[in-house]
Amino acid sequence: MADTTEAPLRLHALAYSLGISAAVTAAARLDLADALGDRPMPVAELAAAVGASEEALGQLLRALACHGVFRETAEDVYAHTELSRLLRGDAPGGRKAMALLAGAPFAWRIWSRLDEAVRTGRSVFAEEYGTTLFEHLHGSEPELGLLFDQAMARSGEITAAAVADALGLEDTGTVADIGGGRGILLRLLLERHPGVSGVLFDLERVIAGADPALCEGGALAGRCALVAGDCHVGVPVKADTYLLKGVVHMWNDDLAVAVLRNLARAAPPGARIILIEQVLDATATPEIATVMNLLMLVSQGGRERTRKEFAALFARAGLEFGGIRATRSAVHLVEGAVPGH
Repeated sequence: MADTTEAPLRLHALAYSLGISAAVTAAARLDLADALGDRPMPVAELAAAVGASEEALGQLLRALACHGVFRETAEDVYAHTELSRLLRGDAPGGRKAMALLAGAPFAWRIWSRLDEAVRTGRSVFAEEYGTTLFEHLHGSEPELGLLFDQAMARSGEITAAAVADALGLEDTGTVADIGGGRGILLRLLLERHPGVSGVLFDLERVIAGADPALCEGGALAGRCALVAGDCHVGVPVKADTYLLKGVVHMWNDDLAVAVLRNLARAAPPGARIILIEQVLDATATPEIATVMNLLMLVSQGGRERTRKEFAALFARAGLEFGGIRATRSAVHLVEGAVPGH
């Protein structure tokens, strides 16, 4: 006789999976991973350390341990796991800032309107808050803007080396990182390739927080220019290779094409245009990529894309599409070039 309980239980778990998201955020807010040292600790000791109810903290830890975030080593005694260590504030490539951001009130509000975004094909953020996501983060809630910057920096630490390995740059020419944030990837490329010059291009407020090594007086300042601007308006940068890491997925097709056209106008013939993004039909982590696809829709009207959709963007922008290449991380290199070389 067929088991008729598995499917309902599975759907029940999916519908209430918001609970585990809330649990991860709660652990980050309580600084739970920071309080737990290298040895297992009783719940009572942890509760005293973080100022929580012993009984309620036990409930939280039990839920998290079911998903591999902390583990119970004896009755009411917990230790770290590989996942829980990523919630420490000092963890290399940590995810504490991301967990705090994912559970912020604005995130819950826009996720609750996902059905509206699906009906209209547009972000609900502006209707909910009267502004764009980034204007809100760096204007109305600057503490969340700081969290966002921290989350992006930590994410960049994880993927930068994998991207640098896959790029295979020659030790010459100029690389421009468009929307490059603090310049984590660009710094790594310049350190690896002493013959390469770099340009970090981003909004003025972002450039102001660039990696000290790239700024005046820094170790790489002589080979790096910091240029403030808005790629939606224009890209006044000449380079042999243009990188856009994790930015095109924030835009709908029309905005993405407009930026690519700005690059095509600025770049010399033959210049490489490389997008560093998840590719929906090539990813090894579809459970992450597909959720990020929805997050881009509901928060900014953007999307993750398939290989075919990336090829269409390049064609509309007048660029040659060169295919995709995997890295040893979740992102791919989506390659193109300016015609005429």
